[in-house]
Amino acid sequence: MRRFRGWVIVAVFVAAGGAACGGESATPGDVPVQITDSAGVRIVMYEGVPATVAPFRLAADPRYRHGGGPRDYIFQFANAGRLFPDGTAVVADEDGEVVVLSADGTTYEVLATRGEGPGEVTFPYTVLVLGQDSVLVPDSRQSRLTLFVGGAVASMVSLPRAAHFGVAGIGSSGELLLWNRFPSRLWIDIEEEWLAGHMTLFDTETGALDTVASYDHVPRQRSGQERPIILPSGEVTVAAGRFVQTRTDRPEITWRLPDGTVEQIVRWRPGPNLLTEELLEHGEAYNRMLGKMMYGMSEARLEEVIQADMARYRAMIGQPVPLFGTPFADADGNVWLPSYRPAYPEEGSPYTVFSPDGEWLGQVEAPPRFRILDVTEGLVLGVHRDEMDVQNVVVYEVVEGVGRG
Repeated sequence: MRRFRGWVIVAVFVAAGGAACGGESATPGDVPVQITDSAGVRIVMYEGVPATVAPFRLAADPRYRHGGGPRDYIFQFANAGRLFPDGTAVVADEDGEVVVLSADGTTYEVLATRGEGPGEVTFPYTVLVLGQDSVLVPDSRQSRLTLFVGGAVASMVSLPRAAHFGVAGIGSSGELLLWNRFPSRLWIDIEEEWLAGHMTLFDTETGALDTVASYDHVPRQRSGQERPIILPSGEVTVAAGRFVQTRTDRPEITWRLPDGTVEQIVRWRPGPNLLTEELLEHGEAYNRMLGKMMYGMSEARLEEVIQADMARYRAMIGQPVPLFGTPFADADGNVWLPSYRPAYPEEGSPYTVFSPDGEWLGQVEAPPRFRILDVTEGLVLGVHRDEMDVQNVVVYEVVEGVGRG
């Protein structure tokens, strides 16, 4: 398997086995790093933000582009996708179907159509590849999981009906790892500063839920106070079978075993991240796109809503905003932190990448208007949005070397 960690040109850390309770230190580039062991938890502390460019990059030209050809599938909003080991891709339209693209992107097959029957979906928010011919599709509106093997339905399992549960990934022993996709209850006037979310194991055979850990999910709101239009959030993903937890206003990543045990924490010391006019450059276009998709209102009313929202955004210029967007993990267990964007937030270039043992691999640039969905076996699957907001699914190769190709 092609692994990014093998491409690191300069060793950033001392060997993991040499990190004793007293701590070890190293200097990756221009920033010292301290590695300690505290009660069995590996703690990696960067005294700043390493000015490091990752030793791998996206190739200059894509391997293929699908969506603009006369016989291509027309994507409405491709919100999730994964690569199979052979380069075949499975992509879910947020409010539509699940399709499989051939390894060269020339053909496609519809794996799941829209509907409520067996093998149909209504809101597939993620997809999980379990092998070359196996894919698991969670559907939030139907509260169920569908396993497809060889293009056919192999099994279906009901998820807990509570709408806030979502599938984060698969644990190291095959467990299904859940988190709170949405708040579990109202967060207004709660005693705590943050409403807690929960990391949970789900037994697909018995339906049993086992909550193993909690995390800060949604910041408290006070009655009578206008809620800021930009807020931090708590996020959970799964990397190499482990929970990975973040809070977007904290320079910190926490790795947990499936039983909830904290295994590793990485921290760094960034400078302030303040909202600028440049970050709002595409805000109106983004809000207009969302409004047309989600709100049934007249053009005039929609424009009023957009301008009111933009006024709230501009009122925050110069104020702190999240340090990064929603993290995701690649097939090798590396954690990718997108740069924060209030408009088209998933298009978070440059991405900061951490290895499974907390090594700061550096930043990776992506093309403009490109949203990464998955990174597997030296390939990057993503969505490119053109000037008319038309979406194409695009696959790039990952190559050695720094900077954009």
